[in-house]
Amino acid sequence: MLAKSVLLAGCMVATLATGAYAAQQTYVVGSGGTYRPFEFENSQKQLEGFDIDIIKAIAKAEGFDIKLVNTPWEGIFATLNSGDRDIIISGITITDKRKAMVDFSAPYFPAEQSIVVPTDSKVDSVNSLKGKKVGVVNSSAGDIVVSDTLGKNSTDIKRFDNTPLMLQELAEDGIDAAVGDVGVIKYYIKSHPEKQLKTVSDTKFERQYFGIAVAKDNAELREKINAGLKKIVADGTYAKIYTTWFDSNVPTLPAE
Repeated sequence: MLAKSVLLAGCMVATLATGAYAAQQTYVVGSGGTYRPFEFENSQKQLEGFDIDIIKAIAKAEGFDIKLVNTPWEGIFATLNSGDRDIIISGITITDKRKAMVDFSAPYFPAEQSIVVPTDSKVDSVNSLKGKKVGVVNSSAGDIVVSDTLGKNSTDIKRFDNTPLMLQELAEDGIDAAVGDVGVIKYYIKSHPEKQLKTVSDTKFERQYFGIAVAKDNAELREKINAGLKKIVADGTYAKIYTTWFDSNVPTLPAE
């Protein structure tokens, strides 16, 4: 009888130890620190941003820990295959080419292009940009659509190296409208209400999505992330994070 009790006690201790280990499991998360507001370094050299809040919330919902590592975009996918990173969240657009290298979670952010204009502008579509000075990020999806509409060599198109530079030009009345990543634009508008800008959507802009990447065939971790994402959408955490960084127009995410 005593031996049986000892055996049962031993089993309970082993079970508790296993449960504690699972709860404390830590995944190394790679994220670039140069894409505000999704991921960037604060004054203490710590990563913060929309993506960072999302992966932290997913980890909390699923009961695992994460270690954030600022990871340069060049070679970021290789860190999964080498085992240096378990998860990558870095404003990564889901594409067929990337699906061949890594496995993606369900989409967590719609990453389409958007028009941005002063709040009193009559612009309501890409076609209504004709005859106006329009800023685009060089070689971006927005550049392609605007070039198709206004003509690739149109002198009305002004090309910039990045979205912040383009938005500054718009704020200073150097251009009439701009086209860029919707997340960056919404964050700029939220951060600078005095600029009095608004976004305008158009079906000509292809809707793409950001996904969280794991190593190919790591189905277990992928499902953990998807389960956590589903939970934070259902309990309102996702909406709270989205509203903090962007606006109250919280998107409806596809299941896959």
